[in-house]
Amino acid sequence: MRLWILILGVCVSMNSANAEQKPDFDTLWNYYKPAETEVKFRELLPAARKSGDAGFLVELTTQIARTLGLQQKFAEAHALLDSTLPLLDAAGERARVRYLLERGRTFNSSKQQEKSVPLFTEAWERAQKAGYDFYAVDAAHMLAIATPAAEHMGWNMNAVAVAKNSRDPKARNWLGSLYNNIGWDYFDQKKFESAREMFEKALSARVEQKKPAEIRFAKWCIAKTLRMLGKADSALAVQRQLEKEWRDSGEEQDGYVFEELGECLLALNRRQESEAYFARAYEFLSKDPWLTRDEPDRLMRLKELGKVKSD
Repeated sequence: MRLWILILGVCVSMNSANAEQKPDFDTLWNYYKPAETEVKFRELLPAARKSGDAGFLVELTTQIARTLGLQQKFAEAHALLDSTLPLLDAAGERARVRYLLERGRTFNSSKQQEKSVPLFTEAWERAQKAGYDFYAVDAAHMLAIATPAAEHMGWNMNAVAVAKNSRDPKARNWLGSLYNNIGWDYFDQKKFESAREMFEKALSARVEQKKPAEIRFAKWCIAKTLRMLGKADSALAVQRQLEKEWRDSGEEQDGYVFEELGECLLALNRRQESEAYFARAYEFLSKDPWLTRDEPDRLMRLKELGKVKSD
C-alpha cells in the first residue's frame, strides 16, 4: 500500500487561461495517470518559457519531473530538474522548495532514500520559514516515508500539527492522507487496532472532502485491518460492497479489492471460491510496474492462489 501513500490525489479539470493569466497547472494533476498529466503539463511549457516568469517555469518543470518519476523514468526526471538549476535564484523560494521536493521524490522512488532525506529536510525547513504550510506538510510526509521506521511517527505528527493549525485549506486537506499514512505505520507494526482507528479518521476526513475514490480506499484499509484482527466475515462484507461501488462508479479497477476478497474468502476456508478473485487480482496487479518491481513475491502468491497459467 506504500504506492497509494505516494500517489493519493485527484485530478480537477481546469478552464483554459488567456495569455495574461498564469494557469494553475497543479489542478491538472491526476496522480493515477502520470503519463497523461505529463502531456498536459508539457503543453504549457511554451507559454511558461515566453512568460519571463522564472518561478512559473521552474514550478511547472518540477511537476513534469514528478510525472516522469511516477513512470519510473528517473534519469529523465533528474535531467529535467538539472535544467532548472540556473533559474532557481530568480525563481523564488516556493519554486526552490518544490525543486527540493521533486529532487527528493525522484531519489526516494528510485530507492536512494539516503540522498532524498537531506533534500526533504531542507524543503521542510525552508517551507516552514516561508510559511508555505502545504509544502511543509508535503516535506514532512515524505520524511515519514524516506527516513528509518523509528522516525516515521514523529514526522507524521509534525505534518499533522502543521496541517491542523494552518489557515490554508489546501494544507488542512492533507489530514486524510496523513491519517492514512499513520494507519499504515501502525499496520506495519502489527498494531492493528490502532491502525483501524487511524483509518477511521482518514475515512471521516475523506467523507468531509467528498472524495469518492479516496472514501472507497479508506473503507478498503479498514476492511483489510478487520481481516487482520480476525474479523474476516465483517471484512468480506465491506469488500463486497466496495466491489459493487467500484463497478457502479465506472472507474478503472486496480485489483486491490479483488485481492482482499480472495484473502477474506481464504481466511474463511472458502478456498475454491477465492481462486477466481486471486486470478482477477493478478490480472490487474501484475500490470502495475511498482508492484512488479517492489513486491514480486506478492504477485507470485496471487498467481499461485489464482491458479493462473504461465504464459
